[in-house]
Amino acid sequence: MYRQGIPHADVATYDGGMDNRSEVREFLMSRRAKLTPDAAGLPAGPNRRVAGLRRTEVATLAGVSVEYYSKLERGTIAGASASVLDAISRALQLDETERAHLFDLARAADGIPSSGRPRRRGVKSTAPRPSLQWALSAITDGIAFVRDQHQDLLATNALGRAFYSPLIGDRGRTPNFARFQFLDPAAKEFYPDWDLFAEMCVAIMRTEAGRDPHDKGLQDLVGELSTRSDTFRRLWGAHDVRTHGSGTKRFHHPVVGEVTLAYEELAITAEPGQVLMIYTAEPGSPSAERLRLLASWGADHPIEFPVGTETAGPVTPHPR
Repeated sequence: MYRQGIPHADVATYDGGMDNRSEVREFLMSRRAKLTPDAAGLPAGPNRRVAGLRRTEVATLAGVSVEYYSKLERGTIAGASASVLDAISRALQLDETERAHLFDLARAADGIPSSGRPRRRGVKSTAPRPSLQWALSAITDGIAFVRDQHQDLLATNALGRAFYSPLIGDRGRTPNFARFQFLDPAAKEFYPDWDLFAEMCVAIMRTEAGRDPHDKGLQDLVGELSTRSDTFRRLWGAHDVRTHGSGTKRFHHPVVGEVTLAYEELAITAEPGQVLMIYTAEPGSPSAERLRLLASWGADHPIEFPVGTETAGPVTPHPR
């Protein structure tokens, strides 16, 4: 059954997992609506009632029948061949992340674990292996942390604990990036580009949902945020997907002020679904100096994770 009356188009969540047919239908429709005839090299023609492409146009571009494409867009994607999915991806001009998402949805419809990730139903992320924590601690000039597919912050190095003190300040539960982003007023100060961060967060969660529609932890998080945040519900309904990869971000830390950091995301192959994130500042930049100041502050104000996560102990209240 649906969660607490959330509209079908916003959060299609069943007790047994995401509604795959609905996910496929809404994803394909949203991509088709974004692609203009001009971008697709087609004449717009008179009396056009939609901004995006028509089903007939997508079918022509993909080299399939209108009836077959309409069947796919209704959500009946089980059994679709890789060549057909590739043709649809090209016709809709999907990027690599969107294409991978479409393939994930097709694998889910066929009952195949997606993206090589073994399905771990009902298994909550556990404390990291000691060797992983040692590896994090060995990184001293940058912020290093482990995040899982539920947006839980599982472990950090010392600088990471100081940096994410606003996020870690919630006692008694695992820090979670998505809850902080959408439910904590401090997030809009911590993230100067809050709107961009919100879009990225939801798009990453959408990608994870496509990889495993039976992930109950992710379903529960989506249901919670959809009932508590109008912005999250709107962004979830957009069906945008993305991977983190690499790039730069701006932050405003309550202790040292604004910093601009480069990030790299590395998959942890021993723990499917978990990633290692490393944030660094350009050497010699004002941001690098502020990270050094933050490291000094963190040494004087040790931040530990709440009880129940990888480091038990009291949490030093973060500055407001």
